[in-house]
Amino acid sequence: MTVLTGPEEARTAAAVPKGGRWIDHWEPDDEQFWARIGRRVAARNLAWSILTEHLGFCVWLLWSIAVLNLSSVGMQLSVGQTLWLTTLPNLVGAAMRIPYTFAPARFGGRNWTIVSALLLLIPCGLFVYAIENPDIPFWVLLVIAATTGLGGGNFASSMANITHFYPTGKQGLPLGLNAAGGNLGTSVTQLAMPPLIVAFGLVAVGWVWMPLVLLAATGAYLFMNNLRKATSAYTVREMGAIARKPQTVIMSVLYIGTFGSFIGYSFSFGVLIKSQFPDIKGADYIWLGAFAGSLARPLGGWLADRFGGARVTAVDFLLMALGIGAVAMAVRAGSWPVFLAAFLFVFITTGIGNGSTYKMIPAIFRAKAMEGVDPADGPAVERALTRARRNAAAAIGITSAVGAFGGVLVQQAFRISLEQTGGIGPALVGLTVFYALCMTLTWAVYLRKVRIGETRMSLAQAGV
Repeated sequence: MTVLTGPEEARTAAAVPKGGRWIDHWEPDDEQFWARIGRRVAARNLAWSILTEHLGFCVWLLWSIAVLNLSSVGMQLSVGQTLWLTTLPNLVGAAMRIPYTFAPARFGGRNWTIVSALLLLIPCGLFVYAIENPDIPFWVLLVIAATTGLGGGNFASSMANITHFYPTGKQGLPLGLNAAGGNLGTSVTQLAMPPLIVAFGLVAVGWVWMPLVLLAATGAYLFMNNLRKATSAYTVREMGAIARKPQTVIMSVLYIGTFGSFIGYSFSFGVLIKSQFPDIKGADYIWLGAFAGSLARPLGGWLADRFGGARVTAVDFLLMALGIGAVAMAVRAGSWPVFLAAFLFVFITTGIGNGSTYKMIPAIFRAKAMEGVDPADGPAVERALTRARRNAAAAIGITSAVGAFGGVLVQQAFRISLEQTGGIGPALVGLTVFYALCMTLTWAVYLRKVRIGETRMSLAQAGV
């Protein structure tokens, strides 16, 4: 434990152990507390949160790579069956984000990180069983694939937990780093698994993650903390009330546009390359999109911290629409270089938008909670900020779940477009229109000036 001097430092040091215990005193919005010890403790928890979330994404995407190699172990599936093996994990992962959102508040962030990491052993072990028993019924294979959705749930609990560790005005970058570390699991799986399969066989895809999962669980046990203020369990009524809040609904729509696009494109990129440019070896490029989008997410958080989440998000949706328009032009021209460059640009904009929207959520609930509160009334301000953090953590999880479901919608848009027209043009037009609507929605709700208290101002001017 760090040795500090003075009565306040001694009290703080006793309240903030290295890891493995509860923290009773945590005031990240207190600049002195944050500079003295808060930043260091938050960074340590963030590091282990990133690792666990990263492994969750790796496991979540496991079957998207495995389905391309099932014939090597004697499994012969139809195209429809193959699509179900990739779609079901996405659906389950989205659904799991709801309970995972509230798990840290019920059990403690450190405690749930340990549990959520160890739960990843289930899909990994079942994957090994499935590959070693290729004659199992298809419904059993579907159930096994569905368990990888546990990895998709990790994102929601990780983000809901980490938001409590950081000051409201400095959450964009850490939330962006946390999310990017998880999102990178998508490209890591797509990049690392094919050569692993060639070298050791398909079964290795299940075994390789197990020691890393155990490492993450051990690290969380030793070095993470639970925050006492963040562990007030939600009732079903409270959960429903937060889900029905207009700001939660609006941000869920925007997150469909950003994360829904990211995960939908990540699952579909290889198929799109194969359908539009059959002479190109898609496996050499499929990982680039998720990689670019993941790296861009912290940039979105940083930009949002600097210029405001709403401003960055509005501009980003404009860029997304322009990027998809460039993809459509490349498809019509049959230009592979332009197609690749334009789609990578779109992936980057999805990452930036993911980071900026997640910066917006805590700021929105903070601005709403502070309406009518006297800044000089310390206890009232503290109650308002505590309520805002709690509601924002819940909204983040709900929004993440809806966004993940949005990925399924993107996948289905491309599937329907290909089946009905033989091309992806109609899907691209629909996505362009949707991004334009999201840009308009962001402006109307957060950038347009309205009456707040006695003055006319936008929510963006209030820090959103």
